[in-house]
Amino acid sequence: MEFSRRSRLRLEDEFNEDAALEGLICHNVALYLLPPMVDLAIEDFESLALERLKVLRILEQATAKSVKIGSDEGRESILNEMNHAELKAYARLCNGNRNTDLDMEARRRDYVSHFILRFAYCRSEELRRWFITREMELFRLKFSGLSSQDVADFIEEYDMDYTPLTVDERAEVKEGLYDSTGYQTVSQIDTMDFYKVPFTDVLDLVRGQRCYLKEGYAYVSAGDFVSVIGNKHQELLEEGLQAHLRLLPELENDERFASLLKGLHTSYTGKDYTIAKNGEVPIESLDQLAKKSFPLCMRMCHDTLRSTHHHKHGGRMQYGLFLKGIGVTLEDSLRFWREEFTRGTVALDKFEKDYAYNIRHNYGKEGSRVNYTPYSCMKIIMSSVGPSDTHGCPFKIWDPSVLQTKLGQYGLGAAHAEEIASFVSKGHYQVACGKYFEISHNLPLEEGINHPNQYFELSQIKMGARAAPAKPKPNRRPLAADHSQDSSLLDTQDTDALNEDDDDELWQLMESKESEGRKSAKQQNGHADKLEGVKPLNGAAEAKAVAAADALHWEDDEDFDVSQMETE
Repeated sequence: MEFSRRSRLRLEDEFNEDAALEGLICHNVALYLLPPMVDLAIEDFESLALERLKVLRILEQATAKSVKIGSDEGRESILNEMNHAELKAYARLCNGNRNTDLDMEARRRDYVSHFILRFAYCRSEELRRWFITREMELFRLKFSGLSSQDVADFIEEYDMDYTPLTVDERAEVKEGLYDSTGYQTVSQIDTMDFYKVPFTDVLDLVRGQRCYLKEGYAYVSAGDFVSVIGNKHQELLEEGLQAHLRLLPELENDERFASLLKGLHTSYTGKDYTIAKNGEVPIESLDQLAKKSFPLCMRMCHDTLRSTHHHKHGGRMQYGLFLKGIGVTLEDSLRFWREEFTRGTVALDKFEKDYAYNIRHNYGKEGSRVNYTPYSCMKIIMSSVGPSDTHGCPFKIWDPSVLQTKLGQYGLGAAHAEEIASFVSKGHYQVACGKYFEISHNLPLEEGINHPNQYFELSQIKMGARAAPAKPKPNRRPLAADHSQDSSLLDTQDTDALNEDDDDELWQLMESKESEGRKSAKQQNGHADKLEGVKPLNGAAEAKAVAAADALHWEDDEDFDVSQMETE
């Protein structure tokens, strides 16, 4: 497959051309041929990258659950989760090709965020493989929502050398089309566009017997046209990542970029559980809650503490911050840990001297007074766990036989334990945790598990102990249509318009707010910190790197410098 001169990707010139964003977002399904030239504020750089990362993680979990992305049921499941995660701009792009103002804004976010993530995922073969797999899933999801006319528009926009069969050409192969597309009705086939392509371009369709073959050519429906360009799109992604890799050393001379990019893959993209928002949880209820509402990692910590009356530093941090996040007060936390440790080998005065300070520190009452954030699933999974440590993700660190035995002790049947173990064997630890939730609660889970405190909150909601939290207002800034404009001071109050139905009035309101924000900025001589002058990325703001390093591994459990602890 060849692109015309207008759209052909030439990697040797890729970063020497100024590509205005508006000229690149011609269709909801993008091939990302050239990087855009835009200026973005640092906070937009962060939000765009994390927003897209959420989308890719949803696709990763769907694939791990064997959801068929191209099927109607699979599409509905994924789009529902996108909408639930306030990613409706991306959901719009997966529902056909339109050219409303809201679609154009969604395309801007999509296009710029793709190039942001290229810099984060070009640095290793493992990261490149993950990124390409997820981007191809997103590409197929978008394409599966296109109508025949949308596909024709896509072909025209990218000047591809494909045209639908004429009436006479269809008549010649009509019976073959009927026989080879049995998954469609005759009436559907009669209204479809078909394309004639070399069979070597669609070997996946040939293997699946989803196309008609004649004289070395395959006749492909518009719905399956994604297979025609899928391989080429993957090649473009691979070449693009290599081009970004060559530019990475220069980009990382800027420490802001370096820190943002390196920690992105392991960053947490969900709700903030630093401060409990659903009332207090008395420590007297922890034993019962551990059985009903704790994820396995925290139940492991709780059971270990109850049985051994001790935790090393990693266990105290993981479990203590979780308890803070679910609503255990500082006073109760001190009492809880004091009672447990003094039942073991720790004297009361030693506890007050060596441990109480650190508990208060986690609550932001000592030292730098940083209110520490409970650990996310990714942080727990990536943490270093020694042989005698009692923290980490049990789905990752436990031997399969130990895991199945423990699940049996917790009331799961052998079949369910084996099902969970099958996810673990493939490295899908969070999917395994989600399945553990579904089995334990005998309820389907509508979203993936990304945080232990999310698990607890969902459990309490399912059991009726807590009301579902109100959805937060998404803090999204529309990207300026004119890349020379500064959108960094936009009032974000009304930027959730992308999450509503088509409504031109909402869009006009956003534009009005943007204009007011710029005028106000000029009057106040204020400006947001910019990441300017970076040619390859053209300013596209990369996700702020949440620190990927794990908590320091302390050789001496009782001797560590609190000032070195992570703040996340």
